[in-house]
Amino acid sequence: MHRKFLQNKLDQYSPIDADEALTLLDMVAFVNQHPDCFDRELSVGHITGSAWVVDLDRSHILLTHHRKLDRWLQLGGHSDGDPNTLEVALREGREESGIEEIRPVTEEIFDLDIHLIPARKNEAEHYHYDVRFLIEADRNTPFVISEESHDLAWVPLDKVEKLIDEASILRMLKKTYEIK
Repeated sequence: MHRKFLQNKLDQYSPIDADEALTLLDMVAFVNQHPDCFDRELSVGHITGSAWVVDLDRSHILLTHHRKLDRWLQLGGHSDGDPNTLEVALREGREESGIEEIRPVTEEIFDLDIHLIPARKNEAEHYHYDVRFLIEADRNTPFVISEESHDLAWVPLDKVEKLIDEASILRMLKKTYEIK
């Protein structure tokens, strides 16, 4: 029963291309196969929620320079047992930016990605099944860099590709241009 929220969201999602369509199929299979998919203790992987935070005029993206992965990414993190991936994305966005007044542009999934997290001292290599939502915030609101980040910045859309060349981020960037 606790997977129903995400299963319904996945059923309603329309991928933008063939790669994302395969990601959707893999994510649906993962969620259906693992009742504990929201728990980070599931060693093969787990559901995460991300916030692709745009400013009010859709000209900038709020990105974090992730401390552990040492690269620029969207805000987001572990579900920690919470099956409402939209709430996870909002919680992570608030925690990682210090901005309380963030809100979903829509409650529908914005993007999906499955990516490998490398092994670390106390963690085996595993996958993050990332459910991403389009979130907005006022760019003039002060933010706070969390312990999880080296930096946090509002990046103009036309500068994102200079920081990141990861396909899933560029796909979200393309989707952002399409909603402008």
